[in-house]
Amino acid sequence: MSEKTNVVSIAKPDGFDLNKFRSKRAATVQNTETLFTGLPVHSISQAKDFVRLHPNEDAYWSPELCFLNVPVKGQKRETLHLIDEDLAMEYLPAGRIKRGRLALASKPHDVFFLCSVPSQNLDNDWNSTNALAVDKAKTFWTSVSSRREEGVDGYKINFARDADCFADPQWPKQSLAAIINASFKDRMIDRADHPALLRLIGAKQEL
Repeated sequence: MSEKTNVVSIAKPDGFDLNKFRSKRAATVQNTETLFTGLPVHSISQAKDFVRLHPNEDAYWSPELCFLNVPVKGQKRETLHLIDEDLAMEYLPAGRIKRGRLALASKPHDVFFLCSVPSQNLDNDWNSTNALAVDKAKTFWTSVSSRREEGVDGYKINFARDADCFADPQWPKQSLAAIINASFKDRMIDRADHPALLRLIGAKQEL
């Protein structure tokens, strides 16, 4: 004789709708990308390491910009500033103005910096070999060293022995303009009474 199993049904509470509490939003992956608050600015030779430059020249290489070195109280080295060209030409000798491009660059393991790229006097051996190096660095891990001790004007260009010795840089999604803006914060001369310009022309600064 088989035993009869009693099934006890649980009554649904009147008016209760479990779907009211259903999760409606899928879990999202947090964006963990680092937003740069400023990057160092220097040439590929000053990196003293293998370097890659961003391969998208249209998006991550600037047009030719104008720069000035400005003495800063309490610092041994002058500080690089951006300057509006009209202001520079009005107030300063032409020889004080530096012109060049900036490109997003990285040493191995995503150590990013803004690489200064020559844009004028490319018939000069120093500038021409520098320009060749940064162009090659869009594709290859490239290092650059001076040949001055050999009595030669220009740079020696070396490539990593193994093309895959380092992982490709994980390039940031920030725009180049945003990166430059963060890197030159308080160092953009865009008005005649900017303290850096007043320092350069020997004008008294209002405190």
